[in-house]
Amino acid sequence: MKKYFRLNPLNVSILVVVFVIIAYFYGITFLDIMELKTIDLRFNSRGKVPPGSQVVLAVIDEKSLDQEGKWVWPRSKMADLVTKISKAGAKVIAFDIGFLEPDEKSLIRTIKDIQNKAEHSEIRNVPFIDYLEHLKTESDHDRLLAEAIKNSSAKVVLGYFFQMGWAGLGHIDEKDILMHTENSKGSMYKIVRYESSEASNLPLIEAKVPQSNIKEISDSTDYSGYFNMIPDPDGVVRRIPGVFRFNDMLYAPLSIISAGVYLDDPVSVYVDEHGVEIIKIGKLSIPTDKYGQILINYRGPEKTFPHISITDILNEKIHKDTLKDKIVLVGATAVGIYDLRVSPFATAFPGLEIHANILDSILSKDFLHQPEWARVFDVLTITIAGLLLAFVLPRTGAIAGAITGTLLFFGHILLCHFLFSGKGWIINLIYPLSVIVILYIGITTYRYLLELRQKRFIKNAFSTYLAPSVVKHLVDSPEKLVLGGEEREITAFFSDVESFTSISEALSPHELVELLNEFLTKMTDIILDHEGTVDKFEGDAIVAFFGAPNYLENQAETACMACIEMQKRLSKLREKWKTEGKPELFMRIGISTGPAVVGNMGSKNRMDYTMMGDTVNTAARLEGVNKIYGTYTLISETTYAAAGDWSLSREIDSINVAGKNEPVSVYQLLGYPGDIDKRVRETIDYYTRGLYSYRRRDWNKSIMLFLKALSLTPDDGPSNTMLARCNEFKTNPPGKDWDGTYSILHK
Repeated sequence: MKKYFRLNPLNVSILVVVFVIIAYFYGITFLDIMELKTIDLRFNSRGKVPPGSQVVLAVIDEKSLDQEGKWVWPRSKMADLVTKISKAGAKVIAFDIGFLEPDEKSLIRTIKDIQNKAEHSEIRNVPFIDYLEHLKTESDHDRLLAEAIKNSSAKVVLGYFFQMGWAGLGHIDEKDILMHTENSKGSMYKIVRYESSEASNLPLIEAKVPQSNIKEISDSTDYSGYFNMIPDPDGVVRRIPGVFRFNDMLYAPLSIISAGVYLDDPVSVYVDEHGVEIIKIGKLSIPTDKYGQILINYRGPEKTFPHISITDILNEKIHKDTLKDKIVLVGATAVGIYDLRVSPFATAFPGLEIHANILDSILSKDFLHQPEWARVFDVLTITIAGLLLAFVLPRTGAIAGAITGTLLFFGHILLCHFLFSGKGWIINLIYPLSVIVILYIGITTYRYLLELRQKRFIKNAFSTYLAPSVVKHLVDSPEKLVLGGEEREITAFFSDVESFTSISEALSPHELVELLNEFLTKMTDIILDHEGTVDKFEGDAIVAFFGAPNYLENQAETACMACIEMQKRLSKLREKWKTEGKPELFMRIGISTGPAVVGNMGSKNRMDYTMMGDTVNTAARLEGVNKIYGTYTLISETTYAAAGDWSLSREIDSINVAGKNEPVSVYQLLGYPGDIDKRVRETIDYYTRGLYSYRRRDWNKSIMLFLKALSLTPDDGPSNTMLARCNEFKTNPPGKDWDGTYSILHK
């Protein structure tokens, strides 16, 4: 006797719990971003945390710009700033500003010209010559800043940044890299310990090249740190990269170097087989993730830390103890000149103040982190909540069930908030809440649906031969169950399996039906998931359309997405069939967008919801045209134009097909841009140029370009086809009235 899986609350709960646990470990982008948003809510709910007194911000604000002049200021002014801060008793000065280029030296060049002329003219006016030398010295602002840093009683930490990609860096050569490496050595971790040789090869965040301060200024201090920040996927800065790897050396950020200088302790990093284990400043441990990223324990909104206008420092209008024994972070906050960051508190947050938050967190030993046991706790919470709901909800009334669900939901929120505010622990909020919401709604809905079994049975009966979207449309509008149709803008879809006849001859009837059913089921599910309507199956062929009876705003785009997903799913099925010793199926697809007549057509006793018209015929022809060009997905120019540029397609040819008077430009749908590698992109480029030359009758150039495309992708069907055609036309050129189109006379 066959046993069937029984759908009941317990089984459903177990399935949901298992699914959510798997999703928790592998990640669902939407839920992961929602989890990040809950961290922001926890910050705002916790409120402002009073920071310590060790960190102050010397800011280039609107007041400073009004009184000192527009940014960028000469280095002489920054030298004066360093001197004034040093005299005020600051312990550390950290720049969230890079001195990446030499200061303007046109005046120095002018003075040198005068000196040279004076020398050639044998002018012996010693006071004048001494004055010129003095003037030249005072005009070298880079040197003035370097000397101010060297002579400062406060230790100065310079800021710089790492380039994370090679884009736009073609001008940098090996000499430049060596120079920048030397200039940024002050931010290297002094102690790096790997637990094993495997640990030293683990993937950390790799930087391409430092963009350091100029050598004269870099040489004036032993300390520097990068001020790069890497936002989370939603654009919010919640952590900083505590470790960058460059040339097999590990580098530290501005905040950690500044804290180390302030505490007069070396900075170190420990890496085990799982990644970065810990970052230390002396004996002080800073928790990180395996990539060395440090969660920022934000103290509050902007201006939680003291902001001191730089013009007040330059003009000595601050209290004598304001900067004494402090870390003074120097940077810009004036609108238009500072780096805007998104924080949990604001969409425009000064990057300077993020460094202050990290520094204060280190100095107060108040960190945010995810404990080692957090994952186990999260899994237990998901499991217990799911099983508890599965036990309680089917056995209680609506009110008791609602109370149970509400207590679990808000109880977990309060627990996570308490652990965040009181302990600095981040426990996952969204995935346990997802289980609670899904199961509460699911089990409650299940109980309700039991009372509507008869209606559900009727709907399921219709769904066995009509698409669910059509069933819903007919249920909502029963008057549609009449003969006739309407003209709609649709995207027609035709697919067929390559060489299916030979495949079917090699299989037994049972094997053929099993293979075909698996193929059609997977492909149909994707069409239905994208709200398409399956018109009919013709053996191994699928006929479908998008945009009727349900309205789809972006039907062409949706149809293309369905095609991409179908080809991806079929590729995975081929891998599976190969291991099972089954034939590997390849599917050709043709789609076209345009007007068509859709509706119930047939007899009064037997009708089908189907489509007809020129758009339908074009899609059917394009499916067959794939054979000529060795492609698997061709779309019409109308589909290409309507779908937009979210996907990557290439124009294949302009063709005349049977049944149409006007030529049709056809495009090969290749996939999502992120899935297409550089080799394929170069192939497309050569093909496109070859097609252009082909239409200009430049057979030699087009042959050369198609050969280049084939050298990159030897199995590129369109390039092979066009190469053969060009060779033929080179021998037997088309007539003078040839317009670049290719006629396909058979269907």
